[in-house]
Amino acid sequence: MKFLINRVGALVATLLLVCGALSPVEAQKAGGAGEPERYQIGGISFTGTRYLDPNTLIGITGLKVGDPVSIPGEELGKAIRRLWDQGIVGDVNVSIDRTEGSRIFLTFDVKERPRLSNFTFSGIGKTQADDLKNKIKLIRGKVVTDALLSNTSEQVRKFFTNKGFLNAKVNVTQQPDSTLPNSVVLTYNVNRGEKVHITDIDFVGNSAVKDGKLKSKMKKTKEKKPYKFLNAGKFQRKEFEDDKESVLAYYNAQGYRDAVVVSDSLISIPQTRSYLWLGTENGKFGIHRATEQDIDKLALRIRVDEGPKYYFRNITWSGNYLYDNRTLASILGIKEGSVYSKETLDKRLNYNPTGQDITSLYMNDGYLFFQIEPIETKVEGDSIDIEMRLTEGVQARIKDINIAGNTKTSDHVVRRELRTLPGEKFNRELLIRSQRELASLGYFDPEKVGINPVPNQADGTVDINYTVEEKPSDQITLSGGWGGFAGFIGTVGLVFNNFSLRKAGNFSNWRPVPAGDGQRLALNVQANGIQYQAYSFSFTEPWLGGRKRNSLTVSLNKSIQRVGTNFDVNTGSSIKVNSASVSLGRYLRWPDDYFSLSNSLSISQYKLKNYPYLQGFANGTGNANNITFNTTLSRNSTDNPTYTRRGSALSLSVNLTPPYSAFKGAHPSVNEWVEFHKWMFDASWFTPIVGKLVLNTRAHFGFIGSYNSSRAIGPFERFKLGGSGLASGGQNNFLVGTEFVGLRGYDDPTDANAIQNPNGSGGVAYNKYVMELRYPVSLNPAATVYVLSFAEAGNSFDQYSKYNPYKLYRSVGVGARIFMSAFGLLGFDYGYGFDPVDRYNTGATQPAQEKGHFHFIIGQQIR
Repeated sequence: MKFLINRVGALVATLLLVCGALSPVEAQKAGGAGEPERYQIGGISFTGTRYLDPNTLIGITGLKVGDPVSIPGEELGKAIRRLWDQGIVGDVNVSIDRTEGSRIFLTFDVKERPRLSNFTFSGIGKTQADDLKNKIKLIRGKVVTDALLSNTSEQVRKFFTNKGFLNAKVNVTQQPDSTLPNSVVLTYNVNRGEKVHITDIDFVGNSAVKDGKLKSKMKKTKEKKPYKFLNAGKFQRKEFEDDKESVLAYYNAQGYRDAVVVSDSLISIPQTRSYLWLGTENGKFGIHRATEQDIDKLALRIRVDEGPKYYFRNITWSGNYLYDNRTLASILGIKEGSVYSKETLDKRLNYNPTGQDITSLYMNDGYLFFQIEPIETKVEGDSIDIEMRLTEGVQARIKDINIAGNTKTSDHVVRRELRTLPGEKFNRELLIRSQRELASLGYFDPEKVGINPVPNQADGTVDINYTVEEKPSDQITLSGGWGGFAGFIGTVGLVFNNFSLRKAGNFSNWRPVPAGDGQRLALNVQANGIQYQAYSFSFTEPWLGGRKRNSLTVSLNKSIQRVGTNFDVNTGSSIKVNSASVSLGRYLRWPDDYFSLSNSLSISQYKLKNYPYLQGFANGTGNANNITFNTTLSRNSTDNPTYTRRGSALSLSVNLTPPYSAFKGAHPSVNEWVEFHKWMFDASWFTPIVGKLVLNTRAHFGFIGSYNSSRAIGPFERFKLGGSGLASGGQNNFLVGTEFVGLRGYDDPTDANAIQNPNGSGGVAYNKYVMELRYPVSLNPAATVYVLSFAEAGNSFDQYSKYNPYKLYRSVGVGARIFMSAFGLLGFDYGYGFDPVDRYNTGATQPAQEKGHFHFIIGQQIR
């Protein structure tokens, strides 16, 4: 009996040792023996299991009946660790059920961990809760372990600290789920606290560059000041590391190539808060005061070592055979004594967006395998000598052109835009130009047009892989607007920008219309019952014949407007317009291949009956015919039609009618055959300022005149200035070709205080100047959004004798543009006009004019 007790005592001591309850010395004393004894497992059982399979658990322990175990020994400890490592149990105890001679029977008592059935958040809004669900990605049915609770709580906390809530606290509560066995619902209780801002950024050790300049180079890490309402003042370590690199890049560009950030420290400025609570403290029940400390503000201190300022000294060349040293030095454009800048050196060697560089010189001539490596050969004082080591290689020729991603657009539509052709020499400039042409088509996401040259140095060839991503390009217009005397006008329009007439004969291609050949089909209907109706149709083939970039456009238009209250067909007041036009355009190769020339011929017929709004017609009745020849010379080098970053767009347009008065004499009151010559010039430049911020400057001029000085300029094709520049019905006379020119901050031409000319007929000359700063909010092709601020000035004049280019109506304002592929362009502007309006250019102003105006546009830019 004594022997059994000692053996049992030894076993108990061993188990306590395994579970950490006794030290090895205590276990030896408790067992009464120092040497382990060997047993054979006679049986293994589990208690506490409700949902776990005991046989599976036995397999996890690694023990089985018949295995030898030592008491004390390692076998039981390893078995417990194996169970614990699975994460499916929260507690494990092992005990001896009984012993039979040398056989021992073990019982494992376990406490099963619950499984996750659902999880929720409290203390935050639905949007943030949805973001967190996507972030922590908890899977229902997963075993709820301590590590899971700890890790997910930390993820939730970091989510809010990254948003500036450095005092965020998270605790998790578990609630049994009555609908599922052994399952719990986790609730993450979030207390975000107050947002903590960086209030001060302090640079230490900088003498050559001021704090303000260094702070401006940090794009994400900013101070929160009362006057800096757009700066969040958040601190995020990853963004801060990127900002430090930007600071060093600026130092390097200024010649401080050894500049380093020695250290940085984030100093927390705590704030002590006190509050009252009801409860028991030190045995006393009542209201007690407590205090707690939270981080309230942050100060960021950055220590830099600028080092000396360096300059270029001697620049030598080696390995160049095609071009001599003088030619290469001229293109490099870095002279002795220039500030040493790795950024400038890299641009002049590899890619200079504003001019030529060394690599382009070679690669534009086929030398795809060209390499250049600048080596600092000597650093002496503040001067650095550079050796340019060139490997020119051989000329590469294009082998295959591969296109991927054009699921809707036909291959030939893509290939005809490419400037890189199989068999020709590789040319990097033409490769970049091809990318621009694909981006300008409007069929693909311009941000995702990819080019990937795949060189094969063994045979001196290169394959070029183009990748595109289709985006919706067709547009539908369903809108309504108030059109002066015409009242409410409803519009239904369809524009198919990637139409295919070739596929129209196969009914299976109508999904909803045949597409893929780059043709443009536009249908538009406007109506306000019997009072106003307009119908238009146009078709454009951009590559007439399929071999050259010659475009053909045919359009037909018909409209009728009835005014007053008598809409009788025979006795009512009305104007009917029928017109047709055909246009041919082609791209030019001189002065460069950004130029294009377009010529068109249009014929319009006007029928007036008791229509009182046009001068030159007795009793407002008569017919007029307008045959106009238009020629337009334009140049467009912009990089993206939706959000343009760089380039320019210039256009000179001339409209000419036959000089009837030269044959029939001057008849100022007769408009049977419309006669005029009209000149318009538009120019727009896009300049990147910093990052995605772009400056757009524009200038616009328009003049209309007659061939015969004794013949008055008729009411057709004149200019009207003001508002959004969109035409509407009635007095606007858009039916007779009036050019509407927007001027934000002032009334539309139909309003009482508009910038008008005598009798509202419009001007014969106008000029306008615009400056816009643009910044993109979203470049998603489904909805491109950018905001803008503007300053503009302009005026129109009804007589050349009154023309004064310095008499301008000025305004400033802000706005936004939204380009949706399905609906086109939407624009919102608020403009503030500074100058009182002289409605008739007589010197009499209208002081009652409102200064601020909201403007809305759809489908076109404000000119």
